[in-house]
Amino acid sequence: MIPRFFIAILLLLFSKLIYAQNVTISGYVMDSISNEKLIDATLYDVVSNKGVITNKFGFYSISLPKNTSIELHVSYVGYKEIVLSLELTKSITKDFSLAIENNLEEVVIRNSRIEKRNDIGKLSIAIEKINKLPSIGGEPDLIKALQLMPGVQTGNEGSSSLYVRGGSPDQNLMLLDDVPLYYVNHMGGFVSVFNTDAINKINLYKGGFPASYGGRLSSVVDITMKEGNANKFSGSGMLGIIASKLSIEGPIQKQKTSYIISYRRMLLDLITKPIAYFAKSSESTHYHFYDLNAKINHKFSKNNHIYFSLYMGKDKLKIDETERDNKEEELEETTVNWGNKLFAFRWNHLFSKKLFSNLTLSHTQYGIDVLEVEKNKDEHSEFTYLSSIADTNAKIDFTYYAHPNYKLKFGLKTTKHAFNPGQAKVEYFDEEAVKIYDTIVHNTNITSNEVNAYVENRIKLKTLKVNLGLHYSNYYVNDKTYTSFEPRIITNWNFKPTYSLKASYTEMQQNIHLLSTGVTGTPMDLWMPATDKAPPEKSKQIALGLAKSTSNAAYEFSIESYYKQSKDLIAYKKEISYIDIADNWEESIEIDGKGTSYGVELLARKKTGKSSGWASYTLSKTQRKFTNLNNGEAYPYHYDRRHSVNLVYLLNIHKNIDFSATWVFNSGKAITLAESWYNIPNSDWGLAIYNYSKKNGFRMRAYHKLDIGVNFRKETSWGERTWNFSIYNVYNRQNPHYYYFTGSDDNDGTLQLMQKSLFPILPSVSYSFKF
Repeated sequence: MIPRFFIAILLLLFSKLIYAQNVTISGYVMDSISNEKLIDATLYDVVSNKGVITNKFGFYSISLPKNTSIELHVSYVGYKEIVLSLELTKSITKDFSLAIENNLEEVVIRNSRIEKRNDIGKLSIAIEKINKLPSIGGEPDLIKALQLMPGVQTGNEGSSSLYVRGGSPDQNLMLLDDVPLYYVNHMGGFVSVFNTDAINKINLYKGGFPASYGGRLSSVVDITMKEGNANKFSGSGMLGIIASKLSIEGPIQKQKTSYIISYRRMLLDLITKPIAYFAKSSESTHYHFYDLNAKINHKFSKNNHIYFSLYMGKDKLKIDETERDNKEEELEETTVNWGNKLFAFRWNHLFSKKLFSNLTLSHTQYGIDVLEVEKNKDEHSEFTYLSSIADTNAKIDFTYYAHPNYKLKFGLKTTKHAFNPGQAKVEYFDEEAVKIYDTIVHNTNITSNEVNAYVENRIKLKTLKVNLGLHYSNYYVNDKTYTSFEPRIITNWNFKPTYSLKASYTEMQQNIHLLSTGVTGTPMDLWMPATDKAPPEKSKQIALGLAKSTSNAAYEFSIESYYKQSKDLIAYKKEISYIDIADNWEESIEIDGKGTSYGVELLARKKTGKSSGWASYTLSKTQRKFTNLNNGEAYPYHYDRRHSVNLVYLLNIHKNIDFSATWVFNSGKAITLAESWYNIPNSDWGLAIYNYSKKNGFRMRAYHKLDIGVNFRKETSWGERTWNFSIYNVYNRQNPHYYYFTGSDDNDGTLQLMQKSLFPILPSVSYSFKF
């Protein structure tokens, strides 16, 4: 019944198109200085009341009645609007170059108004605003900015992990230029891998997922890298406490070929290494990370454009311990390396003014390796551990701009997953470096193949907009195939000029699991394929929202409610380490998990003017249930936080001075605590036995803090310089990082609960420049 109804709607639409006499305007919208494409720019004809938004390559196409006058307004937040008036007699190609608008009071926002957009659960933060937010060490962090939005919870303090609508970090699809990244943290989550100097646009989807996305249950973070200045050579850089960075961009051939290279590195080890060397310290610890983003693009013609993208990031931790006894020396050395590599080739092709295509060929890899060496004059041993996941992808996407009231998107993707679940090797050598023995223990490497296809029908019917889509997944592993048909429906009803009622229904499937060695988000976490013993995870989500903006669209308000059910979730029978991975990982987990998450999210935003920002409140509840955990009873998820408040304030004090402040409040996390303890009688070891409460039956103290920052800019003969002064945790709130117990002196079983905090008040300064 449903397919017939669906086909009937399409036939009615196409019958209208056959007899309509329309012509098409198509082209690109870009920055007038750099030629950087503007994503989600708005083109709106006030005569016909039709509009379109540019895609992630800055392309647009709109068909309007032939032999009519139009008044096309082209706008993008922060840029001067362009108005084109003409008589449409034939199809034309027209590119628009928008200039930055310094007077934000005059910015006009038309078809991008919140009540006009057919999306629910989609959030976006401009990179310029992220760069103004207060940050530790003056290092803007894209993920931490997303944590300030409703429905997004933080992990531990300072962490860059995302917990979206009751999901875990592995349920977030992190895309960089359409290619997944598996580990997006540095410093154990303190800094994300995304360098804002290399980023053009970011969109977060937490509900109402378009059919073009798949493979995760909770969210999609879609990040697009900059293309590089196509008109002139330029650059920027920063010297900070946490990291320093340098970016350069420019044309290879003006208007045709451009590039950008951005490098960021933590410099602390360059200081600690010489100090440890000259001090001849017996113990030393060195750590650093780096990120390298590079992109080159070339326009062969109006119809063909290619892009090469590269990302490489790495963390390295090295610990040396040297003991000297009677002139004999013993050395213990541990080195841990982990990081990502990503390569992508993309080809845009215009078959016609209405049909846009993009081909993507990519490879992404995440890996970790550990080397532990113990050495003295007579012998030495080496322990090595390796684990990795790698994807090779091929994807083709098409967009057909059939009519202002109908747009069709469809595509196909194939992925080969290669899992190295973990290989441990022990080698022992004598004083002459002769190998005495070696042992290798590992799980079997696994490959799996995945094919995805999707179709989206974006339909406008007067005051109603509908995105009717279907995502198909075919997953093959260990001679078994799993198929999934995932319907997606997104609707938007403008029942009043500035009001809209939005609703969505989404089904998702995730074909990979994350095995955590403790707190989710550490580099030792291991990605594993879904198998017959650990089947794919699935979810269903329904959302309902009300949106409104003021007449000039400077203010927008929204309220969204959601209800999500998940099944086939995993949890651990016990905590595991990379040594334990020699055991069968499928036997270490519970696989019948069910999850329930629901809540209400409120958001108010001021988008223009000297002062801007937003306020959000989230009321939510998340539970998990496993047959063999917590006596089969449902329990709160670890990051189930009932109340969450975020306040963000940005103020342009002067054209060269801006101020920012953020205040966050979160209810305490749910944890499992012991209720009492006792010592085993006659135990020489003082062995204590703890009696635990229900799983996650205790709440930590509420978390809240205030951060502020000020930027001082100055134009120079060579460009611009900026001093950033930030204060993290202004009123020195002692937020709990973790709890632990101490026993009473008389060993009567009484426990005293203690709290460990992580960050006190932390001032920081950074210096950045542009040339």
